[in-house]
Amino acid sequence: MPGRSYPRLAAAAAAGLLAATTGAADGAAAGPPADARTDLHAWSTRHDFAAGTAAGVAILAGLRPGIVVGEPAGTVTYHDPYLHTDRAYQYGTWTSPVHRLEFGATELVSSWNAQTPAGTWLTVELDATMEDGARTGWLDMGHWAAGDADIRRASVSPDAPPYGRVDTDTFTAATGHRVHAYRLRVTLYRAAGTLATPRLWRLGAVASTVPDRSQVPPSRPGPASRAGIELPVPAYSQRIHAGEYPQWDGGGEAWCSPTSTEMVVEYWGRYPSPEQLADVDPRYADPSVDVAARGTYDYAYQGTGNWPFNTAYAASYGLDADVVRLRSLDDVERLVAAGFPVVTSQAFDAGEIPGVDYRVDGHLWVVVGFTSSGDVVVNDPASDSDVQVRHVFPRRAFENVWLRTRWTRADGSTGHGSGGIAYLIRPHLAAPPPVAAPEERHG
Repeated sequence: MPGRSYPRLAAAAAAGLLAATTGAADGAAAGPPADARTDLHAWSTRHDFAAGTAAGVAILAGLRPGIVVGEPAGTVTYHDPYLHTDRAYQYGTWTSPVHRLEFGATELVSSWNAQTPAGTWLTVELDATMEDGARTGWLDMGHWAAGDADIRRASVSPDAPPYGRVDTDTFTAATGHRVHAYRLRVTLYRAAGTLATPRLWRLGAVASTVPDRSQVPPSRPGPASRAGIELPVPAYSQRIHAGEYPQWDGGGEAWCSPTSTEMVVEYWGRYPSPEQLADVDPRYADPSVDVAARGTYDYAYQGTGNWPFNTAYAASYGLDADVVRLRSLDDVERLVAAGFPVVTSQAFDAGEIPGVDYRVDGHLWVVVGFTSSGDVVVNDPASDSDVQVRHVFPRRAFENVWLRTRWTRADGSTGHGSGGIAYLIRPHLAAPPPVAAPEERHG
């Protein structure tokens, strides 16, 4: 059943699967297309945190190591531009060792997993070393808290001329430049005069380079197809929320990312608290989707589609979650075969995928399985009701719109794809739940 945990399972089992699908430092591809290179690296063990530079934080041991505010490094006053408040916070910082890449990356997305009790929050920063040895300096990748009463979570999008800039959640290198190494720095804040503290247990990034492409080579059906696996992921429609909470972008077409994230969070047996649900208008169906939208909303971007804010929301339930770039549908098959649903990001025109009659510049849905012929079973939140969320999409059409980086739209303009971006959300020290037998799936 979803959420069943196996405490004796080593975390290395999940880590090994993620390393195989997201690329080790040698950049060797698991399947087509072989021209994409990606490196997922995270600091998550006591040894990892001890190898970094700490100022005002303490390292915790145990089954889930991490860092918290210890003897603070100092006190600052933070002005929240959205709440229009000024408040004093004590803080501590942790800076990672330099992580060197075996290739020059054109993009980098950071992720973090933490809990932020009331009165606490955190920031994550990136310092990239470029091809000429110069460094970008510290670039703010976002201000984050699980709640929205103390600060309003927000992206910052700083420039780093001439090397590139951060656009909401992604550092993109300028033309002709590449990232060859990077450090991350997290700053943990707690309200002055309190003992509450954030607890961070995972900090990392996916660095990648994906050539400009409108087509990718077709893949062959893999282990999930051979077994006809379909995972029992809850099905939620975003469209039934149209018009709800305009302060968080109004539901409907705007909520594909938090709706997809919430489906996977609940697959792992985690749910919003009664207090969180009590804040939702009782007239609204599927109130956990409203909670997810509130918990992922980026007040600077003015939307719920910030990728690391979504994985951080999932992690606030005690899960591990990363934004990754996968290299092929074969990667997704192996994850699904092991029991892990995958949230994928894609863009397309109406009709490019048979049965999909809408156009999007960016859309997220959940891959929950594969048919025996290799087609992709998807929970698409852009459906008119929960019972209509399940879809089967042709393999070739799916993989091309997900893995491409550009295409020419029907009106002659250029469309831009994610090049394989996905969310990987899973339990810590837990095995995937068993897969339902075919006769149990749709009853």
